[in-house]
Amino acid sequence: MPGEVSIDHELVSPQNNKFVLHDSKGFEPGEKDNLQTVRDFIDRRRAMPDLKNQLHAVWLCFEIPRANARLLETGVEQFLTAKREGELGNIPIVVVFTKYDTLLDRVERTMNKSSLKGLSKEAIKELIKKSAEDKIQEVCIAPLEKFAGSDIPHVTVSTNGTHEETLARLIQITEKLVCEHVGIDASVMTSVAQRVDPGLKVKASIEVGKRKYWKALASSVPFKKRSMWDCLHVLHTDIVNVWNFRDPNDYLCSPEFRTLMTNMVNELDVGPTAEPDKTLSFGLTIVGTIATVVSALSGPAAPIVIPIVASVVIASWVYDVYEQTRPVLQRFMKYIIDLTLVLQTLYLISENQELSRRAIKLAVKSYHSSPMSGEVHNRIQEYDRQLTLRQRADRDSLGQFVELLQSYNISAGEVSNLRANLPAMDLWSDEPWDTAVERS
Repeated sequence: MPGEVSIDHELVSPQNNKFVLHDSKGFEPGEKDNLQTVRDFIDRRRAMPDLKNQLHAVWLCFEIPRANARLLETGVEQFLTAKREGELGNIPIVVVFTKYDTLLDRVERTMNKSSLKGLSKEAIKELIKKSAEDKIQEVCIAPLEKFAGSDIPHVTVSTNGTHEETLARLIQITEKLVCEHVGIDASVMTSVAQRVDPGLKVKASIEVGKRKYWKALASSVPFKKRSMWDCLHVLHTDIVNVWNFRDPNDYLCSPEFRTLMTNMVNELDVGPTAEPDKTLSFGLTIVGTIATVVSALSGPAAPIVIPIVASVVIASWVYDVYEQTRPVLQRFMKYIIDLTLVLQTLYLISENQELSRRAIKLAVKSYHSSPMSGEVHNRIQEYDRQLTLRQRADRDSLGQFVELLQSYNISAGEVSNLRANLPAMDLWSDEPWDTAVERS
């Protein structure tokens, strides 16, 4: 019919051009051509040489049916049979049960109200959730496993904002399967494209780092005769690209933001902490610091003043030629973790909105002002003291550095609760990088 969208048409959101979807018609009875169209599309994409053009995963979506409604139509059964018999290759398939929020509403409406008397709101919520899970098992999972077996991954989702963790679970399952069946390059692309799980962002940053700039730092060869500012430019761009923020003005790759991060590394070079083995909870600590920073503003529109200049690089070492020395490696490690945690803070407060310099400045100031920043630097120093120079130069000896970075990430399950505790903020009005610089 005129106007119908072809499965070959790429669906790309203007807010996120790294996430590309292809939608097919359903496998309704009497629509035999639809199944063949999908199979032909999978075969064509599988034969394409470039990873960016290949199909990385298939989401087979079903609206959660009401009782006694059929879940799997004949076309779906034929599709799953083709997958089981190897006719679709190694492309991962995830069955997605949609409109979980609608099911919860339906369960709540039909519950015996007398059975809820005396229960707390939290207990009622858990009871509704348990009843919904039982219903999903009955009308979705049982019929699926009866036909296809238990090895077809499945997840229940809702696009309702109060159930964002269900989307994170879908992405986590997809990323794991893509890594296992397509390859690590495709799984990194999956992590870069998604915007619901900060933990996968940290994981992808680590993977990109291991392949690119960590190896360069260890060998010195790729950075030979280059200034440290140029070297930092490379790793900064790589890390920012992984987080895939809505940043049409390229604020995160601007000279001012790069300067802020470099000067932060220079300024936070402090002595050892009293408790070097203690690890703070990133989420709770940063939310508390954000609240303190916001409450100290003279008004909702008052500019955010950060105690670091953005206009001039005051860290003179960045102009030196890169050398594989202990101080240099330590500073690069600090830069990598500082930048990653500032971006994680920005992820928390920006909520996938277009970035402003005001939002970025709040993330920088909150991380800089939190006890987290000093703890991170001192833990790096402690870690560094335990290694010989040869170990520092060994790409495979950076396990402790990876563990340190991972110890500060926030999980997708924490995000909603942490955001609920953030103070009201005006982050969409823009302002200059440097307003006035605080002096201690």
